[in-house]
Amino acid sequence: MTEKTEREAAQSNVAENRKAFHDYHLLETFEAGLVLLGTEVKAIREGRVNLRDSYARVEDGEIYLYGVHISPYSHRGYAEHEPLRRRKLLLHKQEIRKLIGKTVERGMTLVPVRMYFKDGRVKVAISLAKGKKDYDKRDAIKKRETDRETRAAIKSRR
Repeated sequence: MTEKTEREAAQSNVAENRKAFHDYHLLETFEAGLVLLGTEVKAIREGRVNLRDSYARVEDGEIYLYGVHISPYSHRGYAEHEPLRRRKLLLHKQEIRKLIGKTVERGMTLVPVRMYFKDGRVKVAISLAKGKKDYDKRDAIKKRETDRETRAAIKSRR
């Protein structure tokens, strides 16, 4: 298999939602396509996308993505899109049924974790997530700090 070109490596991971890893327990991840306009795809290729504070919601048996900010394309001319509009996610019916069951019954949420290109198409990794409590977040921060301190101690002994 050939090495990825520089362009492919740069475009593979367009945006990441780091806040999701901090605020939620991510249980299961699904890959979904997006219904986008042409100027949105070009703006995403430029890296003009922000997943912070975004979420997905089930409406009428379909899943929509809210709060994803895609800035206008730099060379747009007359064609323009609304940066915060809702966008439909493309999933298989059985995946949608599974997500509907888990979000309605167990009170879980759908959080977009990252956006990337796969074979020239924009994909979103959606995770089924359960919100962390404040003490869970404190424990995670404490664990991170102790790991950092142990790595620093090991490095200083060398």
